[in-house]
Amino acid sequence: MENTSRHPNAKPLPEKKKETDHYIEGRGAQLNTKNRFLIHESTRENVEAIDEWELSDIHTKYIEQEAKSIVNKVDSPDVGMFYSMNPYQGCEHGCIYCYARNAHEYWGYSAGIDFESKIIVKKNAPKLLRKFLMHPKWACVPISISGNTDCYQPAERKYQLTRQLLEVCLEFNQPVGLITKNACMIRDKDIFKKLAAKNLVSILVSITSFNEDLRRAMEPRTTTARQRLRIIQELSAAGVRMGVMLGPMIPGLNDHEMQSIMKKASEAGAVFSAYTFIRLNGAVKNLFHDWLYKNFPQRADKVWHSIEHGHGGRVNDNRWKIRMRGEGPEAEMVRQQFLKYNKLYGLNAERWGLDTHLFKKPFQQGELF
Repeated sequence: MENTSRHPNAKPLPEKKKETDHYIEGRGAQLNTKNRFLIHESTRENVEAIDEWELSDIHTKYIEQEAKSIVNKVDSPDVGMFYSMNPYQGCEHGCIYCYARNAHEYWGYSAGIDFESKIIVKKNAPKLLRKFLMHPKWACVPISISGNTDCYQPAERKYQLTRQLLEVCLEFNQPVGLITKNACMIRDKDIFKKLAAKNLVSILVSITSFNEDLRRAMEPRTTTARQRLRIIQELSAAGVRMGVMLGPMIPGLNDHEMQSIMKKASEAGAVFSAYTFIRLNGAVKNLFHDWLYKNFPQRADKVWHSIEHGHGGRVNDNRWKIRMRGEGPEAEMVRQQFLKYNKLYGLNAERWGLDTHLFKKPFQQGELF
């Protein structure tokens, strides 16, 4: 069926999957890659013959844990945050390109199917945040929620840990930044309004494509782009500073949509933006390669080589401030588009400093003594 929502210059999406491939619908990764930290493990690099039934119906499992800490210092100089906290590890959204997949290996799981089907829930996250903010040495700076996985993924509807973290932040006047691609965020509009009134919150909504066929394949359990625009529209109308994240831009798949995404996000109320050029680090390289050739066999070679051209012949670059932007003709073309449309659609708002001067610790009985 023709997708009428795609860009007029875009190639038809999606291409027919290879008929010989077993494909797990509703999941991004189609296999479990090897965990580099485990000596003995069971992995599945190929699915075939009678074993196919084992992966045909993969249910998400929530693994509840009592974490030791929740706030982490961010040392990377090119991610724009000082500290981050993640109430969940692993992400049911299943975005095939997600750099955070590799972090799941630290927990003893695979960056592949495990990442999106075995979700670690830090049930004591709000308690840990309160303890962290009460520490006498805490010098208030903004903390980002979702520095790793999406804090509004489906698990949030059940556990509501993100909402509880926001309530703690509001109590302490602790400034926060968030990024999501899930419309569940609108549920917490009441808290965002209160935070925004004190200049304590800034939000990015990630939009990668308006093509629903591509979105369903690339980000299988996320909300639609139309719903993500709704997040921007409703929260910006409530006084929240909203931005759009175009990440990642993938040459040959979604880079032609940059103008459309930025235009519609601006019309919805976004005032700033950011982007990344795709990088396939660690196990994500093999996962994305497998996904790409199964979903887009006709253009897979071209897309893969374009990614390589953007990273000096590889698909990943670990150099600070280059890894997120890439280099070479493909990466430069994306950068020039971003700069052009950022200015055209008014998404180049000056850097917004969240207020750190309002931070206060709530009165604790016995303090006067």
